Amino acid sequence: MVRERAAAPFHWFVAGLVALAMLAVAAQSEARERPDSFADLAERLLPAVVNVSTTQSVKSERMPEMPQFPPGSPFEEFFKEFFDRNRPDMPPRRATSLGSGFIIDSSGYVVTNNHVIADADEITVILHDDTALKAEVVGRDSKTDLAVLKIDAPTKLPALKLGDSDKMRVGDWVLAIGNPFGLGGTVTAGIISARARDINAGPYDDFLQTDASINRGNSGGPMFNMDGEVIGINTAIFSPSGGSIGIGFAIPSTLAKPVIEDLRKFGRTRRGWLGVRIQSLNEEIAESLGLKEQKGALVASVNDGGPAAKAGLRPGDVILRFDGKEVQEMRRLPRIVAETPIGKSAEVVVWREGKLRSLKVEVGELKDEEETQVTKTETKPPAIDNGAETVPVLGMKVATITASLREKFNLGEDAKGVVVTEVTDGGVAAEKQIGAGDVIVEVSQEKVGTPKDVATRVEAARKAGRKSVLLLVENERGLRFVALRIDGEK
Repeated sequence: MVRERAAAPFHWFVAGLVALAMLAVAAQSEARERPDSFADLAERLLPAVVNVSTTQSVKSERMPEMPQFPPGSPFEEFFKEFFDRNRPDMPPRRATSLGSGFIIDSSGYVVTNNHVIADADEITVILHDDTALKAEVVGRDSKTDLAVLKIDAPTKLPALKLGDSDKMRVGDWVLAIGNPFGLGGTVTAGIISARARDINAGPYDDFLQTDASINRGNSGGPMFNMDGEVIGINTAIFSPSGGSIGIGFAIPSTLAKPVIEDLRKFGRTRRGWLGVRIQSLNEEIAESLGLKEQKGALVASVNDGGPAAKAGLRPGDVILRFDGKEVQEMRRLPRIVAETPIGKSAEVVVWREGKLRSLKVEVGELKDEEETQVTKTETKPPAIDNGAETVPVLGMKVATITASLREKFNLGEDAKGVVVTEVTDGGVAAEKQIGAGDVIVEVSQEKVGTPKDVATRVEAARKAGRKSVLLLVENERGLRFVALRIDGEK
């Protein structure tokens, strides 16, 4: 018994040493994940990164007339020389810009940003060994800011592989190579600072954010993971000064890959199309629809004859899942649909009338004029109608649509519902930018034709314990859903 007590401290000592050893091994393992140097990786990747030089003709602007001076004035000769040098009949000057790119095929296909080559008369790709080759545009896509070029090289070129940007986590190491300020072959390193950034650059914004130094001229250059795969195309920076402040943005490779493939194959992008106008869900709209979570894309209207209409989607449906992918927020849906193969029969899971429903939709092809949109809001100046009986409700007055009101508010013959004739300043309707002349088509997803219908639906929502009521509102900008607070009525 005494020996066991005496041995206990020794056992604890040994156990402590084992624990410390395990911690040391774990620390060494973690340390090994951090690169001691990027030199080997950079040496392998640099030959496949190129500089992209463009030139374009810029017409000389018309100069003002030369001022008149007294004979013998010392300013006369000075201004004459200046105006001769800058006279408007001079030939157009050549403007040059520089960017970056990378080779994706040994036969000479190069990826860069569309804005790097926009309006260019001539494009030159400069290889790592300073060989300059003329390039032709294979295809370009302004919505994702990507372009594919083709060069004819005398020898087989080194090419890079596109990786999976979806596997990148915030904090992962990345390497960027490009041509900042014309200084070709520049290597910088950093980490992924954030994912899925929307910088209002286009309808499919989903940028990777990095603190790797990116400057003017880096546009179109590759961002690599530690396996040497391209997981991003450097595109933009946030900088009040014009230089790097550690906030750069790259197009993720998972978004770029299908676009690049389309540009190489068709010379243009082919995107899936659903045929709906959508808007975001706020807390009030979600509550009025009986949704527990504020997620999904709310269908504001459905294009006649489009894929969604044929599949049975309706205004007021909330799209929660498309082709097996969750729609966490409204802006995710356009990208998911765009990346879905054209002609595919995709499952759409929607929230309708308090229940989940599953529909099948055959994805169409998006044309420029059919671009899926987010509904916009606008405010109209209030106006009062004296020719129809009005009912005050939720900070506005509504009336049955009459011939005089159609003329007054320029409503179409097919307009159905009730028209807003007046909006109270500071009321709940004014807060949501409802204006005189707007037409309320539905209340609580039920059609309305008289002011009494509106009042009845609002009162029913109040008795049901709803904090807000959902309205479908139409104006010349289209249809949109608006949730008005019942408890905040003024």
